Amino acid sequence: MKDPRDIIKRPVITERTAGMMNDLKYVFEVDIRSNKVEIKKAIEAIFNVKVSNVNTLRVPAKPKRYGRHSGYTSEWKKAFVTLSKDSKPLEFFETV
Repeated sequence: MKDPRDIIKRPVITERTAGMMNDLKYVFEVDIRSNKVEIKKAIEAIFNVKVSNVNTLRVPAKPKRYGRHSGYTSEWKKAFVTLSKDSKPLEFFETV
């Protein structure tokens, strides 16, 4: 198995995701090659919580311009992680 910290890259914190935290739903940027089972095991290993559901989506690359130069942003994968009802909230997000 891969190292859990290689699968979970960073949390995604926006106004929308901050509102979802009250329902024990958290959003993470994950490795694009990881699957739902690997993401679930990684979250449970890092934060010592029980995960009930994982939904993923791939965010496509977008064209960007800077002056006369053009290119694309990177494609990345987002994971919506729902914790079980008896699980405690993630202490990492308590200050948000």
